[in-house]
Amino acid sequence: MPTSGPNPARRSWAPLLAVCAGYFMVILDVTVINVAVPVIGRDLSVSLTGIQWITDGYTLVFAGFLLTGGALGDRLGSRRVFCWGVTVFTVSSAACALAPTASFLVAARMAEGFGAALIVPASLALLQQAYPAPAARARAFGLWGSMAGIAASAGPVLGGLLVSTVGWRWVFLINLPVGVACLVLTLRHVTRSPGRTARSLDWPAQCAVAAAVALLTASLNEAGRRGWTDPAVLAGLGLSVSAAAAFAVRERLARSPALPLGLLDSRAMSGGAVLGMLFNFAFYGMVFTASLEFQHQRGFSALGTGLALFPAVAMTMFASVLSGRLSRRTGDRPLVVCGMLLAALGLAGWAAAGAHPAYPLLVAPMMAAGFGTSFALTGSTATVMGAAPPAYSGTASALFNTTRQIGSATGVAIGGSLLATAGDYTTGLRTSMAMGALAYLTAAGLASLCVPTKPRPE
Repeated sequence: MPTSGPNPARRSWAPLLAVCAGYFMVILDVTVINVAVPVIGRDLSVSLTGIQWITDGYTLVFAGFLLTGGALGDRLGSRRVFCWGVTVFTVSSAACALAPTASFLVAARMAEGFGAALIVPASLALLQQAYPAPAARARAFGLWGSMAGIAASAGPVLGGLLVSTVGWRWVFLINLPVGVACLVLTLRHVTRSPGRTARSLDWPAQCAVAAAVALLTASLNEAGRRGWTDPAVLAGLGLSVSAAAAFAVRERLARSPALPLGLLDSRAMSGGAVLGMLFNFAFYGMVFTASLEFQHQRGFSALGTGLALFPAVAMTMFASVLSGRLSRRTGDRPLVVCGMLLAALGLAGWAAAGAHPAYPLLVAPMMAAGFGTSFALTGSTATVMGAAPPAYSGTASALFNTTRQIGSATGVAIGGSLLATAGDYTTGLRTSMAMGALAYLTAAGLASLCVPTKPRPE
């Protein structure tokens, strides 16, 4: 990236803007589709199973190929792989918008998921490269993390507005200008990343981890609908464990492993990855169960539900930027621990609020969970990326985001299962919130052991 020219300040923000635009598209597509699928189902005459695949097809491929995306970025260069991902994602979004049938739409959604799996690991690696100074990197990671909250909050509201005004196909068409702008910014302002072509891709390991994550995600999603004792769910979980075991064996024997198991010996690396799984489990489980509560028990519309959930994520950008600034003075550990404790207090407050609390009483618990999660995300991200050797920055990013996706899928599946099997809807909801609070408390204890406390130097 050139360092001379009339606008160095603008140019210094351009890599961050490019990377965050790509990440925003990925997370937005996870949340915006939820309010659109009922309309899509009616328009394309899709069965309930087909509707589920419109949502889950994206998630399965996204989660299953994150490590592959990280390995490709390390081998071929993160900028190249990021641009590939944005291109695949944008073209696939256009295909989704033009889909004539449900099967075509599901296939296009899967292609979107693959593009997302290339974008996300490369995005963190590019930020690590573009902002080598610890203080600037902390700010960049904070803004990157805030994109998840902004996209999560914008998704239901934006989806509801688009579906009710111009139609569901615009849920996908909005990705086209964002994708083109992201690609142009990346090519013009992001430095080429060094590739390490001498390191071969371990395809057997990549296939094993993709199978393990996809089977686990599919089984967890089905558990919420079929029940945890359903043979298909148990078989999927068993096959997922077998694939994970095959991956571990392969990595110990491979000359050039996709995820060197020695990296996991680092307390910061392995602990940070588990942190991501825990707080995603709690936060997305809360958002999912709260969404069902607002629609099924309180009679809110899709747009009304999006607005009701807004307090949970409205503070995320502020929290991420604030934690990025404070970490230079305090280090990451106090911020991650405090964020997790605040979020735990929020969900515990919801669980203790009674059987049918008035909506205003739920605003503070939702804000606490959203603020605390985002406040801890910056430090957790920095912990994992800081523990990774430069040659494995893409792999470390992929590991962190894979565990987060597993946490999200588990939180949604367990929350849905509790609502379906508790007998009393309110009991299931409060139990889900209590489990989320326990996950946050566990994350706080883990952070006190694995997150570095030393402030980052300027």
